[in-house]
Amino acid sequence: MKKKQLEMILERLEGFGRPSFQREQYATPATVAAEMLFLAAMHDDLETVCDLGCGTGILAIGAALLGARAVGVEIDREALAAARRNAALVGADVDFIQGDVSRISLRGIDTVIMNPPFGAQKASAGDRAFLSRAIKTARTVYSLHNRGSERFIRAFVQPCTVQEVHRLACPLKRSFEFHSRSVKTIEVELYRISC
Repeated sequence: MKKKQLEMILERLEGFGRPSFQREQYATPATVAAEMLFLAAMHDDLETVCDLGCGTGILAIGAALLGARAVGVEIDREALAAARRNAALVGADVDFIQGDVSRISLRGIDTVIMNPPFGAQKASAGDRAFLSRAIKTARTVYSLHNRGSERFIRAFVQPCTVQEVHRLACPLKRSFEFHSRSVKTIEVELYRISC
């Protein structure tokens, strides 16, 4: 499958019905998801994959469509129900688990892929719990973060190391009433971390 084909399939997926501002539930754009997944495929990192905080499932579903054995972990029941509907819609085989990322323990995972909350909201626990769990779960981690996070990420994941940083344009659709534009593009950083 080509990257553009994957984007087109992922674009069809249902987003959050009632996104939580406190949990920073923004849907990962199909373009960003496809970029992350093709980078992982290029490195042969799509064998057994876990999407921590999978939301409505875009990364786990995309990984499964590219041939990975995929697991998605999400605490929000409504988002998990949407993820299951999305997987069925496109014929992706994904094991979805309801659970708290900070408490779940998974074995046999080669790669974690995730778009964690950035920690931009005071009520949010941010990306720390996700990064901590990711580096305990897999030997390779692909994670999206706010632009300007590199120094923090490099220090936080030690003794793991950041192998690559890719800067991407991330078009976020209007999700909350206080958003004034239908789409706002922000810059994000995609990290490939090796443990």
